[in-house]
Amino acid sequence: MRFGLMLPPQLDLARVVPLARRAEELGYDLVACGEHVFFHVPTTNAFVALAAAAGATSRIGLLSAATVLPVYPAPLAAKMAATLDGVSGGRFELGVGVGGEYPPELFACGVDPAERGRRTDESLALLRRLFAGERVHHDGEFWQLDGLRLDPLPPQRSHLPIWVGGRRRAAIRRAGRFADVWMPYMVDPQRFAESLEQVRAEAVAAGRPAHTVQGALFCWAGVGKDGVRARRTALEVLSRIYRQDFGPLADRYVPAGTPSQVTARLGEYAAAGAGTVLFAPAVPDDELERAAEMFVKEVAAALVAA
Repeated sequence: MRFGLMLPPQLDLARVVPLARRAEELGYDLVACGEHVFFHVPTTNAFVALAAAAGATSRIGLLSAATVLPVYPAPLAAKMAATLDGVSGGRFELGVGVGGEYPPELFACGVDPAERGRRTDESLALLRRLFAGERVHHDGEFWQLDGLRLDPLPPQRSHLPIWVGGRRRAAIRRAGRFADVWMPYMVDPQRFAESLEQVRAEAVAAGRPAHTVQGALFCWAGVGKDGVRARRTALEVLSRIYRQDFGPLADRYVPAGTPSQVTARLGEYAAAGAGTVLFAPAVPDDELERAAEMFVKEVAAALVAA
């Protein structure tokens, strides 16, 4: 299994580099960053934050989780991803989503929310061709390229991993067509297993081998020696971020409790096919480093041993 540490959306920008360095020191495989242009809480830009992390680290992978792809012109997204892969020495993995959680940001960027799925699909098809170094002729609904070639290319070329987020039917089809990794959000283990099977069926239908697509879990979680406090704190943090009551969702979707309790729950996802767990700490800012260390040393280590 692989394990990643998610930089919380509200993280003070001055802490991005120190926390990325700490994640590398602790042995995480990935450090991840999400983004929004506008949202309920402060958010950064994944490309910029991960570029800063790239310059401060040397081994750890860098994942955008997730780039809101429809707000970017496809060629610009390709250029930014290729540049970040280059400056990091081939460590970047591009995670994408269609957005929609906060429609005002789409409108502000000139994007009709009803078009975000089609924009994302067309962009993904172009990204693969541009990363491969192809001279692209494309006359699509949203983008037109007349024999243009991306230069410089990303060091990983067409092997630059693309993650597709989402749990709905359209996301499952999209992941089957384009993804190296499918990463849902807020699913229980049974639905994870069933949906991963569907993703792989879509891959086969698109002419790709089924196991081309690996499963990963985006996992808000709270871990602490006091399991009751860890669960209560996780609910408080998530309710504040999303401005909704997470109580009804917690036990189904948010592993929270002692290290052994969180390990047991994540073990169910591992059995369901999650080869990567992206740990998003649902803890107060002043407990981030403690939670990151406890998770990798006590939860991740136990899962690997099992």
